[in-house]
Amino acid sequence: MSGTALYGDLMEVLDGNGPVEVRHRLESVKILPDHGANDPDLYGAITAQSIARAEIVAPNRPRAICLAITSFGDHWRGRPSSWSAKLDAITFGRDEVQRFMAVAAGNIGGQIVAADYPTRNDTMPIENPAQAWNVLTVGAFTERTVITDPAFAGWSALGLAGDIMPRSRTSVSWHREWPLKPDVVFEGGNIGHDPATGNGDHVDDLALLTTYRITAERPFTTTGDTSAATALAARMGAQILAEKPALWPETVRGLIVHSAEWTPAMRANQGAIGKPALLRRYGFGVPSLARALGSLDHDVTIVAEEMLVPFKMKSGKAVTDELAVHALPWPRETLLALGEAQVQLRITLSYFIEPNPGERGLSRRHVYASHGLRFDLKHADEQLDVFLRRRTSEAGARPPARTAPDTGWTVGPQLRSRGSLHADIWEGMATELAARDAIIVYPTGGWWRENVAQGHVGEAVRYSLIASIRAAPGAELYAEVKAQIVPEVIIEA
Repeated sequence: MSGTALYGDLMEVLDGNGPVEVRHRLESVKILPDHGANDPDLYGAITAQSIARAEIVAPNRPRAICLAITSFGDHWRGRPSSWSAKLDAITFGRDEVQRFMAVAAGNIGGQIVAADYPTRNDTMPIENPAQAWNVLTVGAFTERTVITDPAFAGWSALGLAGDIMPRSRTSVSWHREWPLKPDVVFEGGNIGHDPATGNGDHVDDLALLTTYRITAERPFTTTGDTSAATALAARMGAQILAEKPALWPETVRGLIVHSAEWTPAMRANQGAIGKPALLRRYGFGVPSLARALGSLDHDVTIVAEEMLVPFKMKSGKAVTDELAVHALPWPRETLLALGEAQVQLRITLSYFIEPNPGERGLSRRHVYASHGLRFDLKHADEQLDVFLRRRTSEAGARPPARTAPDTGWTVGPQLRSRGSLHADIWEGMATELAARDAIIVYPTGGWWRENVAQGHVGEAVRYSLIASIRAAPGAELYAEVKAQIVPEVIIEA
């Protein structure tokens, strides 16, 4: 785990001939006891204490926390547990410290039968505590399909290239109201298929190469499954923070998801399993550090870290309060020049909820989360004031309902509303995108509003809104967007 978190897959490192640059460090806290086992009722408290031990030593250090330990059981098909709720509380940061945490989705144990792949992945639910809303839940996929070891002559890779790793768990069997998990998938290696038995087994050629724990014995060993995938996810979070240490944890999680894409193999399965199952099997796909950190001339990303107050008291009861309007500095002239060419707009909204401290909050999502946030994109054929009046009566009289549906979305407003991370992709003509130049972020209900006695009405919450436009190569978008963003003027007293 340490070698993977530091270097990634060492096969890729050893294939190169340049220097190995590592800009992040490791911290490690032991959770499992030397003998026996921890009390399940204390899993959350032990996790919190472990994180606190590292933070006390260096409180100002930005961190990407990696948790690859899970416990057996699906906790009622996505419902929170005391452990997952504790992770939501840790990441939310009532102590004024928000945290980025990558958590393994869990592995399918025992014998893997080739005939069951990938159906069994969909029936084996993600394990506790990976159902936590605020964490980055990490599943595993594979690109490893080549076996060269003569000891396994005649064997083949069980998992298909670009598809789910045979041991990775999913949330396909969860109740539909709970979050879409995993959020993303990283490389977790593959399993070899023995044609003589039809069973799967470990093959070093299909695993990730990493460091061995006792270097005096040997330098390398192999690793895989969702543990290795989670180490890669935490590494990516650390790499983002090393490049941009001031980013919020909400933004780091958002950028990783925002950079993810489905492989051709994943997309090919959508027709057979449907869009909800696609998301619950693969999340939003495979992330890319280059996409998360960089902007190409034809692919530009805008990140906004903001706050709003979701609820207020009015006439003796709690109601929704603020919504935020984000005017998008799209390169209008360039988009208009592209005409009917197809462009892609990707939007990700990432925020942390505070879990309900009572047992009642574990039963329904509407009373578990402190609040919810949603985003909406302005239609091309209406003015901003009309767009706002559709969402809030305080902006004026409600306009007539739209008759034409808002087409072009990959996920859609209903499906993307689960959990505390919402991502979607809109595709359409460049001329239409030029006029879709505003996003609103608005609040929905939660236990802060339902339980006024707790005193959270009027509190502000944080969110990160990430928006990217992608056009065909040759369309230089970045320079025009940058020219429209006026730097803030700082006046010193």
